[in-house]
Amino acid sequence: MDNQRTILFFGLSFVLLLLWQAWQEDYVKPKATPTVAPVTSSLPEQGGGQQPLVPQSEVTQQDRPQISSVPAVATADVAPMSQVLNSDKRIHVLTDLYDIEIDTVGGDIRKVDLLTYPVAASTPDIPFRLMEDKGFRLFIAQSGLLSGSSAPDHHAIYQAEQQDYTLSSTTDELKIPLRWESDDGVTVIKTYTFHRDSFLIEVDHQIINNSGQPWRGHQYRQLQRTAAADSESSFFIHTYTGGVIYSEEERYEKIHFSDMEDANLARDINGGWAAIIQHYFLGAWVPVKDETNHYYSKALDDGRYTLGLVSPEVQVEDGATNTFSSGLYIGSKTQERLEPVAEGLVLTVDYGILTLIAEPLFWLLKFFHDLVGNWGWAIIGVTLVIKLVFYKLSEKSYRSMANMRKVTPKITAIRERYIDDRQRMSQAMMELYKKEKINPMGGCLPMLVQIPVFIALYWVLLESVELRQATFILWLDDLSTKDPFYVLPLLMGLTMYIQQQLNPKPPDPMQAKIMAALPFVFTLFFAFFPSGLVLYWVVNAILSILQQWYITRRIDMGIDDEDDKKKKGKGNKSKDKPKPPPKALEASE
Repeated sequence: MDNQRTILFFGLSFVLLLLWQAWQEDYVKPKATPTVAPVTSSLPEQGGGQQPLVPQSEVTQQDRPQISSVPAVATADVAPMSQVLNSDKRIHVLTDLYDIEIDTVGGDIRKVDLLTYPVAASTPDIPFRLMEDKGFRLFIAQSGLLSGSSAPDHHAIYQAEQQDYTLSSTTDELKIPLRWESDDGVTVIKTYTFHRDSFLIEVDHQIINNSGQPWRGHQYRQLQRTAAADSESSFFIHTYTGGVIYSEEERYEKIHFSDMEDANLARDINGGWAAIIQHYFLGAWVPVKDETNHYYSKALDDGRYTLGLVSPEVQVEDGATNTFSSGLYIGSKTQERLEPVAEGLVLTVDYGILTLIAEPLFWLLKFFHDLVGNWGWAIIGVTLVIKLVFYKLSEKSYRSMANMRKVTPKITAIRERYIDDRQRMSQAMMELYKKEKINPMGGCLPMLVQIPVFIALYWVLLESVELRQATFILWLDDLSTKDPFYVLPLLMGLTMYIQQQLNPKPPDPMQAKIMAALPFVFTLFFAFFPSGLVLYWVVNAILSILQQWYITRRIDMGIDDEDDKKKKGKGNKSKDKPKPPPKALEASE
């Protein structure tokens, strides 16, 4: 960062961090809790007594809510993944944000295209597909009812009034009703309600009971997906894809696909939400606030995973109706959209262990974006603020490096004189440092302070969907991906080389060779980083060069602001001391 040692130390630390995160993902993931804490139903059981939130017989049934009735696929080569899901008629829904397909089998949401998020900046007319039921990136949203009597699960066939729905420009709401009827007089109307400029979909199950006897049952909602690797992930850009649940006790808790294989999640949670997230996007079921739901997961034999929740049991008397309601968020991790949906849903924008630093950085980044209207200039604005905040720390580091540069010939002489006596060499160097009033570790504090800030900014630029396909200038049309022409990495390598010329050359020949190779190594290293992050590095390096050049020049000219201030301070103090009165005056008094 500010000197060669800082850069070397930071680079190694950052690589170790990436390796540690990958290792954590593979080997040290928290396991889902497989135990169930019974929670009583809000309605009394017939004949008195209390029953668990979900009867154990229903929890353990693989088909409700876990799926097993559909045929399992032994290997990927045997049949396409889409064949494990039954399909009937498709209902096409078009809104200002969505292009969606709903299947009349279960009323599942089977395909979701996000119209305001192109696949790539070069293809603005091709929307990003978040959900689909074909291929090996299966991701769908399902819901249904559980009951000992008649109830439609996600295998039931619904009837639709029409097959095409479009949100009119004159309305802000679009309802998609689906109807299911049993032979014994139970009717269920499943309704999806879409709102203009909203990724939150309302999902209702209305039970109309004309069966001649009370109807009792639960509503369940689940997300189903395969664990296909995210195409945007790499060694340098590794983001989490998997399940997440939220509770007041555990808050943001990841349920990895491997956790689902090891043990089924079974937990009763008041409120909360369940989601499957990926880079920039997510699908999440949000229950009614303060409703206690049973959260569950299941790993299927054919590579599919389900994460969902079951509502408390309700009783619908003969001739009465009841409606189960839930929210379904399918869209981007835009913080302004996530915050009003549910408590803690904004945590799906995962900044990791440096969230406390990353959140203010994102706020500052958004502040500059609102001011200038461009994310690239916003990154430059954040860089200037960070540089000002750490100006004094950097100044001490540069002064220390400049002083070290002045005594480098003396250090070289000591090394040559005591080349065969390491102990005497160390003693002579310490005496030199003491005599010249130099702290060889003077650059460490700025380095240690700035590394967490840099890593936090790395996660801000990586996780913020606002920067996805954000343009800057000329060829930089997506700050969330690498520079297509590697201009910024080359500029970064050049700035590193210039900084090396301002720093003292290492007296050790081997260390000097390593330092000389760093600009080339880090140019290759940063060639694959998001261009927004490399932009921050380049601007920070340019500002550092200017600051370091100014301080080094003054010290080389024999001018040291800090020493001058100390001397002036001492001089002022001596001048300010009152002089004792003359003895003659004292005698006369």
